[in-house]
Amino acid sequence: MSMFKPSMLTLALIGAGVSSHTAYAAQEKKVDSDKKVEVIEVKGFRASVIESINTKRFSSEVVESISAEDIGKLPDSSIAESIARLPGLTAQRLDGRASKVSIRGFGENESATTFNGREQVSISDNRGVEFDLYPSEIMSGVTVYKTPSASLEAEGIAGVIDMQTVKPLSVDDRVVQVNGQYEQTSFDKLNPDGNDDGFRGTVSYIDKFADDTIGVAVALSTMTSPNQEKRWNSWGYPEFEGSDGKQYSILGGAKPFVRSSTLERDSAMLVLEASPNDQLSMVFDALYVDFKDEKILRGIEIPFAWGQGAIAASSATIDSESGFISSAVTQGQRVVVRNDYEDRDAELTSFGFNANYNVSETLSVELDVSHSSVDRKVWSLESYSGTGRGDARGVADNLGYTFLDSNTGAQFSHQLDYSDYNLIQIGGPLSWGWSSALNEKYGVVGTDYENQLQDGFINAPTIDDELNAIKLAAKQALENDFVDSIEFGISRREREKTKVSEGYFMTSGEFSYPNNPGMMMVPEEYRLGSANLDFIGMGNMIAYDSRRMVADGKFDLLAESLTNPSHATKSWSVDEEVTAAYIQANIDADIAGLPLTGNAGLRYVKTKQTGKGNAFNSVDGKVVTSPTMVEHDYSHVLPSLNLSIALDETQTIRFGVAKTISRPRLDEMNASINATYNQRPDENGNYWEVNGGNPTLEPKESVGLDLTYENYFSAEGYFSVAVFQKDLKPWVFDGTYEIDMTGVVDPISGELPPNSTGSGLGKVNGGGGDLWGYEVALTLPFNMFHDSLEGVGLMASHTSVKSDIEDQNGNEYDLPGLSDRIQSFTLYYENNGFQARASMRKRSAFKGDVYGLGFDTVQVDILGETIWDAQLGYDFAEGGFDQLAGLSMSLQVQNITEEPFTALSGDNPLQVRDYQDYGRTYLLGFSYKF
Repeated sequence: MSMFKPSMLTLALIGAGVSSHTAYAAQEKKVDSDKKVEVIEVKGFRASVIESINTKRFSSEVVESISAEDIGKLPDSSIAESIARLPGLTAQRLDGRASKVSIRGFGENESATTFNGREQVSISDNRGVEFDLYPSEIMSGVTVYKTPSASLEAEGIAGVIDMQTVKPLSVDDRVVQVNGQYEQTSFDKLNPDGNDDGFRGTVSYIDKFADDTIGVAVALSTMTSPNQEKRWNSWGYPEFEGSDGKQYSILGGAKPFVRSSTLERDSAMLVLEASPNDQLSMVFDALYVDFKDEKILRGIEIPFAWGQGAIAASSATIDSESGFISSAVTQGQRVVVRNDYEDRDAELTSFGFNANYNVSETLSVELDVSHSSVDRKVWSLESYSGTGRGDARGVADNLGYTFLDSNTGAQFSHQLDYSDYNLIQIGGPLSWGWSSALNEKYGVVGTDYENQLQDGFINAPTIDDELNAIKLAAKQALENDFVDSIEFGISRREREKTKVSEGYFMTSGEFSYPNNPGMMMVPEEYRLGSANLDFIGMGNMIAYDSRRMVADGKFDLLAESLTNPSHATKSWSVDEEVTAAYIQANIDADIAGLPLTGNAGLRYVKTKQTGKGNAFNSVDGKVVTSPTMVEHDYSHVLPSLNLSIALDETQTIRFGVAKTISRPRLDEMNASINATYNQRPDENGNYWEVNGGNPTLEPKESVGLDLTYENYFSAEGYFSVAVFQKDLKPWVFDGTYEIDMTGVVDPISGELPPNSTGSGLGKVNGGGGDLWGYEVALTLPFNMFHDSLEGVGLMASHTSVKSDIEDQNGNEYDLPGLSDRIQSFTLYYENNGFQARASMRKRSAFKGDVYGLGFDTVQVDILGETIWDAQLGYDFAEGGFDQLAGLSMSLQVQNITEEPFTALSGDNPLQVRDYQDYGRTYLLGFSYKF
C-alpha cells in the first residue's frame, strides 16, 4: 500500500478547505503534530483554480476540471466558454455563442456528456450536446475525462464531459445567494423589433437539517440574453468566362442578413441529500430547463451568376492570381427581400436518484436511477417580397458587387429603393415553389403563374429524445498490497429519439387566379419601419412582422410533404437498448519504493438498436409512404488501464490505454429510405436501389494511448506535458451496403425480382487511421517570484493534433472539429477583493457542421479564430468593507476584438461562404450572499 505522508502543501490546502475530497481520501494519514502547517486562505477565482488543480492531481484518470467557489460562480458566463479554455479543448460558435465542444481534435459527436455522472439527451438531431441549454449559474463544476475507466457510464472516443451540481451536505454553512447580470450588445438594434440588452438572475439556497443528516439545495435561474449579427452568406461560386476567354470563379448569389436573437432560458434545480447514518447516503437531483431561442432575420437574397440578369464579361474585374472575379455587374436582376423569424423551443427534464449503502466496513453497494428527456420544436418562417410575382414581372435592378480583401464578403451597388413599401410588396418575386399540389390548389396548372405561388415558407421539424437508465454496483475493499478495492456493476439504459420533419408553403391570402394574381401590399398594422443593410451596401429595406401576419391568417399554408419526399426521409425514430457490465480493480501499491495508483478494468457493452422510418414512392405526383423498421445488435469488450506513479511529492507520471467507442450519428442510422426499382440490375446484380439512413451502422472504435508528466510545484500551480495517440477503425463514411428486399415486388409488373437484395446508398462502416498529438499546460502563480506579486497568475496551454485517416476507398478524410493547433491563455489578478482576468482561446482552421437548407446539417471549412474576453470584479468584504459583506460586483467584456466567424466554399480565401460579425457583449453583474 502507498505510504506517502501528506506534504506541507497538501495539508495547507486541506486546512484552507479547498482540497478536493479525492485529494483528502488519497492523502489521509497521521500528521506529525509537532510540524507547523501554514494555512493558505484563498477565495474567489484563485480558490476555484486550486480546487480544479486538485481534482486533476488526485484523479485516477487523465482529467481536466473547472470548479466554482460558490454555486453560480463558474469562471465564465456559459459552461461551453469555460470548457473551451481547458487544455486540449475548444468550442465552435453557433450564432455567436460557444456551443459545440471538441476534445483533442474530435467533434462533439465523438464525446459523451453526463450530468452528475449520467448520460444526457440532446436538442440537436444527433448526440452532441449544445451547452447553451445548461445554465452555468446552477453548476458547481465540470470534469472532462480524457481517458476512460470501466466504471464510467458513457462512451466517447474523444472523452466524457461531466457536469456536476452541488452536494448540500458538503457545504459548511447555510447559503442564501442572489446573482444578477445586465447584458448589452455593442451593436444598436439591427432589427426594429429586436433586443440589444437583456438580464439574467439566479436565486440559490443551500442548507442542512436534522443534525446535518439532511441537505437541500435549490436554485432558480432566468435569462434573457441578446445576440446580434451582421451576416454574409453566399450561394456558391460557379465558373464564368472572362473577357480573355478563360474560366474564373464568380459569385453565384448571396443571402446577407442582419440577425437579432434573444435566448430566453428559465431553469430550476433541486438537490436533496440524506445521510441518516454511517451506512446509508442518498441523493436526489432534478433539473428543469425551459429554453427558447428567437431569431429575427432581415436581408435581401441576391441572385448573381445563377440569376436572370445579364453579366457582361467587360464588367468583370479579374484577380488572375486567385482565379477569382472580384467585381462584376448584372443587369435586369430581381431580388428577394426577406423578413424571417425562427423560434427554437425546448424543454429539458432530468432527474436522478442515487443510494449508497455500506453493508460492512469493506463492502458497499450502489443504486442509481435516472431519466432525461427533451422536447424540441423549431418554427422557421421565411417571408418573401419584391417588385412583382415570378421571374418576369415587376421592376428589375442593375446590381454590382465588389469583394473586399478582408474576407468579409461583398459590397453591392443598386438602383432601387428597397425601403419603399409601395415598390416592395409581399409575394414570390422569383419562380420558387415547384409543387403540383400548390398549383392544383389555386388552379394555375398550365398558366403563366404555375410554380410562382411560394410567397414564403415554414420549416417546422420537431425532436423528442428520452433516456432512462438504471445501475447496480458494488465496491469491495481488499487487504492487498497491490489492489486496494474491486468495483463491479451492471447497468441498462434505453433511449428513443424521434424526429418529425414538415414544411409549409405560404401563399398570400389575397391571391386568387385569375381575379387577383398580384402582390400584397404590407398592411399598415404590420409595418415596423426599416432595417439597415449598409454593411453590404444595400441601404434600408422594408421591415414587417411576418410572424404576426401568419398568426392572423394573412397567409394560406400547404404542407410541402404532399409532393416533396425529403420530409419522409428526414422523419425517423431510433431506439437504443444498451446493457453493460463492468469490473474494475483499483490499484494502490509501491513499485521500487514509489507509490503506484490507478485502475484496470473491463467493460462489456451489448447494444440493440431499432431504426424506424418511412419508405416512400410517388404516385401521380403525390408522396405515398409506408412504415419501415430494422433491428440490429452488436457488442463490444472495452478494456482500460490507468496508472499513475508518484516520483515524489510533486511529480507524477501517468499512463493510460483503453479501447473506446463512439456511437453513430442518429440521423445516419435511421430507417427512412427512398426505394427505386430499376429494370436493369446494377453491378451487384440488384434491381432495388435504396437511399437513406443505414440502421445497421455500428460504432466507431479506437484504441488510445496517453502518457503524461505532471509537476505540482505550488499550491496554485502545475506544469504538465502529454502525448496521445488513437488508432481509429472502423470509421463511418459514405458508401454502399446490401439491404434485404425479400418479398418486395416490382411496382410495375407486380412480380418478384430475380434477386431479393437491394443496393443501399448511405453511411457505412469502413476505413480508419490514426490521430496523434501533444499537449502542454501551465498554471503559474507569480508569488513564487516575489511576495509583491501575490494574487497574480497565468494559465496557458497549447495542443497540437495531427491525423491520417482514409475512407474505405483510400481517400483522405479530415475529421470534423479537428484544429491542428489549439491555444488558451488567462492572465489573472485577485487580491484584497479586487479581481481582474483577461482570457484568450485560439484555434486553427477546421471542418465544422452548420445548418443548411431545410435544417439539414452540412459540413463547411471554418477559418481559425482568436477570441479575447476580460472581466473585472470586486468583493467588498475581502476589500475591508464589512458593512457590504456578501456583496460582489463584476464587469465582463466578451469578444473584445470582435472576432468574426468565417467559413469558405473552397480553398480560395475570397470564396467566403459565411462571414458573421457579432460585435462585442458587455455584462455588468452582482452577487449577494446573505
